[in-house]
Amino acid sequence: MSITLTVNGRPATLDVDPQTPLLWVLRENLGLTGSKFGCGIGACGACTVHLDGQPARSCSVPVGAAQGVKVTTIEGLAAGEELHRVQAAWIADQVPQCGYCQSGMIMAVSALLAAKPKPTDADIDATITNICRCGTYPRIRKAIHALAAQDLGAKS
Repeated sequence: MSITLTVNGRPATLDVDPQTPLLWVLRENLGLTGSKFGCGIGACGACTVHLDGQPARSCSVPVGAAQGVKVTTIEGLAAGEELHRVQAAWIADQVPQCGYCQSGMIMAVSALLAAKPKPTDADIDATITNICRCGTYPRIRKAIHALAAQDLGAKS
């Protein structure tokens, strides 16, 4: 079946089963490998992308459900050569250790900050449910609070 998606601002028409997980279409059909496979059940968050600006676990979203919505992956988060402010904060605060989960974590955090520019620790705990096996949560929280302290006019 033909499925048309808009991924990172670009249209893509693919001949895939509408029940195929979006993650596999992104990685295998479109070559966008920034979203990672972690658990396959939507629990770990390594595969997080934005669907119309909202974080979604792409391993558990059928590609057919992504038709007609704007899909943004980690590859589409930056504005050209300019890193998204969450990506820049991750580098500045040396957040990643192994980095495997971090693209999904960055996507979840960028959605949180777009919805709530000055999140509390309770907001972070309730919203950022991604799993980091390396345990970089203190650095993640530090980066989120540093971003929240920045000028709200900055791009989220």
